Amino acid sequence: MRHKEPEEPKAEGSPDAAAQEPKEKKGELEALRAAVESLQKEKDELFGKLQRVSADYANFQKRVPKQIADTLSYEKERLIKTLLPVLDNFEHTLQSAQSAENVDVLVKGVRIIYDQLLDVLKSHNVELVNALGEEFDPAVHEAMTHQANAEKKEGIVLEEFQKGYKLNGRVIRPSRVVVNKLPAAQTDPQQETQPTEQAAGECETTDTE
Repeated sequence: MRHKEPEEPKAEGSPDAAAQEPKEKKGELEALRAAVESLQKEKDELFGKLQRVSADYANFQKRVPKQIADTLSYEKERLIKTLLPVLDNFEHTLQSAQSAENVDVLVKGVRIIYDQLLDVLKSHNVELVNALGEEFDPAVHEAMTHQANAEKKEGIVLEEFQKGYKLNGRVIRPSRVVVNKLPAAQTDPQQETQPTEQAAGECETTDTE
């Protein structure tokens, strides 16, 4: 019997090893191709979203100025409509002024129009700034001059040259006022003589001793 000689290991450059390498490379290429396709799909989705966002932003830029213009136009119209009744009453007052029996009747009509106009301003969140008799506040008052009134407290508003107004709680025009500023307190003459008399008494006591 002949002994079977052991098989020698196949060299790396053998035909079987050469056939296995293309299979491995083919698998890697397929994996890379799948990854590329996945990334391409993701890129296309992101690009589509970006295009939609850009289109929405462009429409937003066109729409907002128009909305602002429409809002301003509406607010102007609303303000004018609320002022028209005041204008009508003012016209009626002027027409009846010639036939008014006395000045008091005319003044009463003007006063009604004034109060009506204040009501219109209040409906638009406009309010008067309190000034007369109030303590001076530089945030809402503007001091035009000073006067001295001993009967009033220091810093109190004595007169109001021009009324101030607030819109939604914010000052749009401060009140122009006259502020009370008292002169520096003068020393009481009786208080000046007391130390002198006391010193004189001390001198007499010393001499007696």
